Order: sequence, then C-alpha cells, then structure tokens
Amino acid sequence: MTRHDEQTRPSDSHDAAECISKPVLELSQARTSIVGEALSVRRALPGKPRRMVGAWCFLDHAGPMDYQAGGGLTVGPHPHIGLQTFTWMIEGEVHHHDSLGNHQWIRPGQVNLMTAGRGISHAEVSALDKPGRVHAAQLWIALPDSERHRAPSFQHCPEMPRVEQDGFVFTVLVGEAFGRTAAPEVFTPLVGMDVSSAAAARTSVPLRSDFEHAAMCLEGEADVGGQHIVPGELLYLGTGRDALDISTEDSARVLLIGGEPFGEDILLWWNFVARTQEELIQATEDWNAGRRFGQVTGTDLPHLVAPDISGLHIRAPQG
Repeated sequence: MTRHDEQTRPSDSHDAAECISKPVLELSQARTSIVGEALSVRRALPGKPRRMVGAWCFLDHAGPMDYQAGGGLTVGPHPHIGLQTFTWMIEGEVHHHDSLGNHQWIRPGQVNLMTAGRGISHAEVSALDKPGRVHAAQLWIALPDSERHRAPSFQHCPEMPRVEQDGFVFTVLVGEAFGRTAAPEVFTPLVGMDVSSAAAARTSVPLRSDFEHAAMCLEGEADVGGQHIVPGELLYLGTGRDALDISTEDSARVLLIGGEPFGEDILLWWNFVARTQEELIQATEDWNAGRRFGQVTGTDLPHLVAPDISGLHIRAPQG
C-alpha cells in the first residue's frame, strides 16, 4: 500500500514520544485514510503520540470488506526507499508487481516482504474482473542506517508457523515466538504475531522484556494486558514485559508487534523513509523524472506522481 494522502510535512520520529522503559497501557485511535482509488483503511502508525514501535514505522489495516468487480486494491506503480513493506493477507488476494520483475499473488495466510533499500517501485492490484473480499494488514519496517542503501529484493512467504494454545491460533509473522521462527528476513530484532480465536479464550503470551510492543485489534474485541480494545485502536504496551495476558469473549483477531527500540531518528514522507530533507527531495525528483526506480510491468495502472515537496521545513540532521 502507499501513503495516498499528500502531507504538508513528514512524520518525524525525533518529535514523537520516546520508547517507554516500563510496561504501560497507552491507547490511541487509528485514523481513516484512502489507499488506491477507494479502499478505506485504518492507519495506526505513524500516529500520535506513537510514531514507531521498534522498527515498525507504518501500520495500515484494510477491511474486512467486500467489493464489486473493478474494486478492491488498485495502487499503480509507486516508489520506496529506506524501508521494507510487509503485507499480511487474511482474506482475499492481491497481485504484486515490482521493478525487479516479480509478479506474485498473495493469498490468505501468506506474507509478502519487499525490501526497498536504495530504491524500488511496485504496484498492488486486486483481481479486477470479479467481485472479491479483502482483509489485510500492511506494515513498513524502517531499515537501519547500515542497511538502508542495500540492493532491493523481494521475498514471498507462502506458509507461516502456526501454534495453537488455549483456544488461540498464533501465526508467527516475523521473528521468533513459541519456539518457532518466521521466514521473513528483517534487519533489526522484531516480532510479529497474528492472534486469533474462534470463541471465548484466555491465554498468556511470552514476550521479550527488552522489546517494546503494541497490539491492534483487527476483528471482534479483546482484552490485552487488562485493556479492552476494538478495531481501530492501537494499544502501546511499552517495554519490560515477559508475558502478556490476552482474552476474548467471542471470535476475535489481534495483531501483536514488537521490537528492539529503534535507536535512529527517521523521516517518513509519502513512500520514503530517509534521514534528511535532501534525500527526500532527491528521491521525489528521481521518481517524477523516471530515474532510479526501474519499471513495473504487468499492470496498466498509471504511475502515481509524488506530491510537491517544495516548501517543506524539516529539522536539520542531528549530530
């Protein structure tokens, strides 16, 4: 997915709330945004007061929703730098096309991980000739300075580790949990889990106490760490937890993410993660001029045009 809204200024992690070095329950509301032509999503990161959770710097939740033929996700070719896009498909299917020549359907229970590095472009398109249904989460992972200029790459993960416990199904999406390790290759210590129940259930989830964590309810309702959450709410949990209680009264689904606190300031603007205003300007000019990001084949959707970056006032780099 892409940031479809034209921002007047970037999301600046330097101005955000710092990682809290103890367990907390900080509840915030996602805002509604539009992706592609008309797909409504709940955007939980970046938000206020929380810009990041570990290296997770962006979180969109789309659906669950039905659409008619010609609807769904229709995002034309657009660029990325300095990040990884992470797509978790719960219902429906989307066709990924990128400038490396990859053409990959992603279907329920699968993950697509695209590493932008120094620059990549891609498009995401639902099947347009039939009605369908979409339910997915897409997150972005900020690359550390040592990795953000690496060559772009793409990884499709058709099967993810699953663990059943106390009426819940845990799908390990990133990192390690319950002794199972997920396939996606990331470059900072992270964890991601889809936690679902088909009926009332209660359990305790082991966590790394040096990670900061957050939970977002995707379906139904759940109690997480003693806090009730519903779709559209992000619950930031801080650090210092070695376990987390989760319970439901009916079927529900929660996305649990976490990671080692990210020790670098980032600038997130449009589809770019950078460190300086000059990098954002250069990436914008390169994309709009048809340089650097390659060509996406396999779709007739028009290229997105990067918004006007002139007049942005961004802090000077630190240090």
